[in-house]
Amino acid sequence: MIFDYVCIIIMTMLMSAFFSGIEMAFISFNHLKIEIEKNKNNFKYKFLKKIIQEPKRFIATMLVGNNISLVIYGIYMGKLILLFISKKLYNEYYIVVLFLQTFFSTIIILITAEFLPKLIFNIYSYELLKILIRPIYFFYKMFYPIINFIMWISNNFLKLFGHEDKNEIRIFNKEDLNFLILENIENVKQEEIESEVKFVHRALFFSKKKAIECMIPRKEMITAEINSSIKEINLKFIKTGLSKLVIYKENVDNIIGYIHFFELFKKPKDILSIILPVEFVHITISAQDIMNFLIKKRKSLAIVLDEYGGTAGLITIEDIIEEIIGNIEDEHDKIKLIDKKIGVNKFIFSGRLEIDFINDKYKLNLTKSESYKTIGGLIMFYYGTIPKEGEILILNEFSIEIKKVSINRIEEVYIKIIK
Repeated sequence: MIFDYVCIIIMTMLMSAFFSGIEMAFISFNHLKIEIEKNKNNFKYKFLKKIIQEPKRFIATMLVGNNISLVIYGIYMGKLILLFISKKLYNEYYIVVLFLQTFFSTIIILITAEFLPKLIFNIYSYELLKILIRPIYFFYKMFYPIINFIMWISNNFLKLFGHEDKNEIRIFNKEDLNFLILENIENVKQEEIESEVKFVHRALFFSKKKAIECMIPRKEMITAEINSSIKEINLKFIKTGLSKLVIYKENVDNIIGYIHFFELFKKPKDILSIILPVEFVHITISAQDIMNFLIKKRKSLAIVLDEYGGTAGLITIEDIIEEIIGNIEDEHDKIKLIDKKIGVNKFIFSGRLEIDFINDKYKLNLTKSESYKTIGGLIMFYYGTIPKEGEILILNEFSIEIKKVSINRIEEVYIKIIK
């Protein structure tokens, strides 16, 4: 008798583990994989496609199977424990025996039929679903009448409260695609990750980018005053290698237009005759909307305004595109950004390097915020201004020393991990 009870308990534990694991696998696996494999058009694909379209029915099937297994497990586990306890002891300490019986039964089933299978099925969700597809199909068909009855009761119950269950077809979105990409990164060579996988990843979430994430900050804008001479403008073009120069009147909050270097070939007498109108956008507008706006207006740059109407920065089509495909270097990009590991937990970085880039490359955990994008921006966020050379900022586990500054920005920093 003991052997029979043990066999039934082990079998119900395995069945419970099976149903719990399949439920977790169904929730965890990327359903977009089914769409990718639709050209195979075999039994596995057809059945997986069917359960994706009827997720509630499939989950209900797994729950019914799991509950039946647990009920049988509970009955026979109780009988097995009673075989080792005398009737006298059971009658005298009924509550204690019941508590111990429940406690040990629950611990065993939680570990063997809930925690471990769900952990394993979560990691290898799609692979295990494909391997176990036939037993899954068997139970799906076996419990089909029961599930129909349960869902009929459920739908009628919902109708009493004015709700109706709608079987909406699953629509795949960019989160599914992004999950699929990230899921396969570990199987791709590093150089391919940098060029292709990250490109698609950036493109997927491009619509969430705001102007502040793409723009050239106010302090880094190259500008000229309206009263500057043609000679001064010409020298600034030569020195910077820019093709366009923003013009302001009195201060940078009063931008009146920009000059394209081609206009200088017309040999103008003054700046006013060659100034072109500039577009203005708000700092909260998405990069995608700004790009569409500039394309529609046939412009390549816009001035970004803050909440008070002042100049927050400058944004160009090139800046926006770089958010998708990465940095674009041309013959005028002479600035060499430094990112160098000089010792154990010691680094030298250019102030213009983006925090996301540094965190990814060196596995650091520098604080990120919507208020800044670069290391220089992070430091000025905490100081409120440009600090002096030699000053040190202690931020969490990082010691950040200002190595080099210019008039309007932080050029170079030394970072050391102190914890």
